[in-house]
This record gives sequence, structure tokens and C-alpha cells, in this order.
Amino acid sequence: MSKYLLAIDEGTTSVKALLMDLSLNVIAEKSFPFEQHFPQSGWVEHDVDQIWNAVEESVKFVVENIDAKKIIGIGITNQRETICFWDKKTTKPLSKAIVWQDRRTADRCQELKNQNLESTVQEKTGLMLDPYFSSSKIEWMLKNNQKVSEAAKVGTLAIGTIDSYLLAKFTGGVAHATEASNASRTMLFNLKTQLWDAEMMRIFGVSDNMLPRVQPSFSKFGVTRGLKVLPDGIPITGMIGDQQSALLGQACIHEGQAKCTYGTGAFLLMNTGSKFKKSKHRLLTTIAWTTSSGETTYALEGSAFMAGATIQWLRDGLKIISTSAEVESLASEVSSSEGVMMVPAFTGLGAPDWNPHARAVISGLTRGSGRAHIARAALDGIAFQNVDLLQAMEKDLGGKLSSLNVDGGACKNNLLMQIQADLLGCKLRRPEFTETTSLGAIFAAGIGAEVWKTVEEITGVWKLEREFVPQMKDFDRLMRLKEWEAAKAKA
Repeated sequence: MSKYLLAIDEGTTSVKALLMDLSLNVIAEKSFPFEQHFPQSGWVEHDVDQIWNAVEESVKFVVENIDAKKIIGIGITNQRETICFWDKKTTKPLSKAIVWQDRRTADRCQELKNQNLESTVQEKTGLMLDPYFSSSKIEWMLKNNQKVSEAAKVGTLAIGTIDSYLLAKFTGGVAHATEASNASRTMLFNLKTQLWDAEMMRIFGVSDNMLPRVQPSFSKFGVTRGLKVLPDGIPITGMIGDQQSALLGQACIHEGQAKCTYGTGAFLLMNTGSKFKKSKHRLLTTIAWTTSSGETTYALEGSAFMAGATIQWLRDGLKIISTSAEVESLASEVSSSEGVMMVPAFTGLGAPDWNPHARAVISGLTRGSGRAHIARAALDGIAFQNVDLLQAMEKDLGGKLSSLNVDGGACKNNLLMQIQADLLGCKLRRPEFTETTSLGAIFAAGIGAEVWKTVEEITGVWKLEREFVPQMKDFDRLMRLKEWEAAKAKA
């Protein structure tokens, strides 16, 4: 009798449902996009009703030809710092979600930096004071949205990252929970005690009765109840933030293994094992996952906010390509950008710069510059950001990384991968199954459902598809990195 695992991969621009059997054969998969809302410059919001509709539509598609009662575990992975506000009793949203890319609280974060609070924040939460994270978004909403503030006063307000909201919807409002990889992105969670931190809550005006309980990443969070697309009683057995999910899906389960995911942004994570490693080079310390046996795996992380979103801007903003896939062929029309540089700081610069006020720059244009040079410069700009991340990571580690696993939609762009290998001076390894964020959610669900008894049991799944070896000379790489630093100074 066939049994199944279902992954819900809720990203920044779409929701994907992936159904696999216990031998990890893909039974069905389906993605549904949802709208991005930009009410003001620097603001980014999502309508969580639209997200839930995309979840329902994607799940409906993947289960239509199976007996859904044979699903033994659901895994949820999600965009992490995006924060939702809903009524505990009805699960009705009280506002749009504020997305991780949103920069409306940049001034508030600077104010807290001026109060010399950043070292306290980093020591407790592993994070830097930046509007990227959830806490300042929560504070802003409590002060500026009447529905949210009134619900807080009467005790009916539920706050959580997307995983918590989806769990509430899947369980008919019964469960209000999250797990440590998502909690560790809110700037309210103490990485050492693994509890909501009283001082952080006081700084941002948050009460613990609004927040979800935190439980192991691989555990039973609740069961389905009252859904149109699934029968009652299917257990949700795994939840994990999207970048940690990709680390798991890449089978980077041992200390020192690293991956870079090319999605809307680019996210580089390195497994640091059971060690809480505080970065000295402005990277983030985060929890990768926790197990029901009490084990915690940590990671170092650096984030570039604009990767795939840079290509989307070429398509939708500049309109020099019709589809995102066209960027590779367009950029391949020239052998280099011929001095054109793009710093894709459309929503500020992430690690290690942490400059929320930076803005995108295209420089070095001449009369001879064309669409292809700009496309090539965009790919360069994505890759240069990851060089900054990896160099900071190597300084923290005190050694060079020999290889880096890559995944996500843009890793299918062979030109981008070769540019990345050249600029990093590091071998890239691309797996056969590149949707590793979804695969990580399958693993999380399976471990929680005891399909696999331990995390180590998943290591035999990863298969190499292609390696990209650096071809650029060291001197040329150094010159290019100097050009990048000069361009970044203009952002």
C-alpha cells in the first residue's frame, strides 16, 4: 500500500506543493503564484488570504489522483521573516503580512543601533539590527494598525511567521505553534535558552501570549481539520524555514558543509553543528533545525536580498527580457559586461554590509552599452553579493571552502553558475534535484513521521548533476572584486 509525504513550499512569490512516496519518487507537484503588494517605496506586503488560496489550489492539484488519507505527514517550509497577524479564534487575517524585503522600519532599527543595542541583540538572537527581521515589523504594526492593536488589547491577536499562519489554517485554528529555525529569525528568540526572550519582547512591545509555542522542527504540530482539499486527521509532522530546509534538502547535515540557494534572494548557509558560533564578520547565527530528542543544529548565514528578483526587475521593470529564462541567452551575447556594473541593492544591502538605505546602481554605461551588457552585469551583481558572503564566512571559519552546493531556480542558469564559480574561486556542485527547499520539507515531514529515524538516514539521497570549476585567473578575480567594491560604494 502506497503512502505519501506532502510538502508545502511557501515562497516569496508562489506556493509549491510536492507529493512524494516514501521512496522519494515525485507523484505530483504544482506551483501557484500570488500577488506582491508595494503600497509605498520600500514597503512590501502579501495578502495572506491569497497565499492560503494558492496553498489550497496547489494541494488540490497534487492529491487529485491519490487517496489523500494515505498521506502520513505534511511538511511546511516558508519565507521566514515575513510576519502575519490574525485572529486566534477565526484565523481571519487582521492585516496584510509585512514581507522580509520590507524596509519601512529602517529608521527604527537605526535608532536602536544608536542606543548601542546591537551587541545585545546579536548576543541573544544571533541577528543584526536590520528591518529584514520580524520584530521591528511587529512593533510597527502594533502601533500603526488599529485592528491589530485592538486585538492585542483584548487578547485575540495571533502573531507568527508564515509557517504558524499556515498551521493555524490547516488545523482549523487549533494549533498556534512554530519551530526554532523560524523563531530564530524574528529577533525575539534567544538562541541559547531557546525561549522567547523577555528583554527582546520588551524592546519591541510584544507579549508572549501573542506568539506561538516553539517545538522541535521534526514533530507533530497538529492534524488537518475542516479543509476543502484534504481529509481530517492528516498530521503536520515537520516545519522549517526555507533556507534551513534547503540545507537539509542538500543533505548538508555535517559541520562545515554549505549551500547557496538562488531564489528571490540568495542565501548562503553553513552547518556549524552543535556549536553556537557568533560571527565576527557581520554574518548571522541561526538555528538550522531541532530534533525531538533535544539536539540543535546551528548554522552561519549570509543573505543577498536580490537574486532572482533582480532578473524579475529586468523582465518587469526594465522590460529587456520577456521571461526570466531569457537572461542567460541575452547575457551570453557578450563575453563580458565591458565595464558595466550593477549593484542590485533595490531593497538595501544584506550581509555583511547591512545597509538598508543602499539603493541599486548601474554604472559604467557608454554609448556602446546595450541590453546584453546590462543583463551580464545583473548576473555579475548577483554573484558578487555571494562573494561578499563567502569571504566573510571563510574569515569566521579561518579557512577556505573547497566546494559549495547550489540550488534554487536560478542555479539552472549555467552562465550564472560559471560566473559564480569564477568570482568565488570555489567549485560549485549542483544536484540532480534542484528544488531542495521542497525536498527539505519532505525530509522534515518524514523525520517527524518516523519514516527516517534520524537525520543521518537522509544522506544517501543527494546526487550530483554537474560541477562548475573556476576558470578565472587569480589576478583577474582580484581586479573584478576591486571594481565591485568601487561600484558598491555608489549604492
